[in-house]
Amino acid sequence: MNYTFIALVENKPGVLNRVASLFRRRNFNIESLAVGRTENPEVSRMTVVVDCPNGDMDAHKIEANLYKLVNVIDVHDVTHQPSVTRDLALIKVRVGPEKRGEVNNLAAIFRARIVDVAADSVIVEATGTEEKIEGMVELLRPLGIVEMVRTGQIAMTRGANSGIRRMPGMDDYNYEDDYAVAEMAP
Repeated sequence: MNYTFIALVENKPGVLNRVASLFRRRNFNIESLAVGRTENPEVSRMTVVVDCPNGDMDAHKIEANLYKLVNVIDVHDVTHQPSVTRDLALIKVRVGPEKRGEVNNLAAIFRARIVDVAADSVIVEATGTEEKIEGMVELLRPLGIVEMVRTGQIAMTRGANSGIRRMPGMDDYNYEDDYAVAEMAP
């Protein structure tokens, strides 16, 4: 089963490498990894989707090992929490002027949009769940997909939920305190 973790980390060189190496050393397969800055430029947010064959036992190991990394500020497991997840895909489709209408209609059905038009192709931007993106790809494939790139899954919990923390003493933890700690770091 895939588990989704959100990790707040210091925005410093080498942090992504250390996190990815942790998963490699522990023999966990990363299904998706997306990283970006937060509202605080000194803190980055990683959304990592990991295959956990042993379920919660593996998820606990992953969380515990992430906390051992110096640059990791906070970790949340949002797998079973109410959350919004999105993936972004850019899909280049080989079509001439006679088939552009068909691509445009498919894009409209999936609430996607055409972001570039060339003489022999169009680029479609689709945002949504992984299943939605996969559905669109399957319908565009017969038209001739030339190239595709996907961002990987990003997630955010709904409402005041912050996800599960399995570490002792982390139940009433306030992530805003993490920013103060990150600002004090050298």
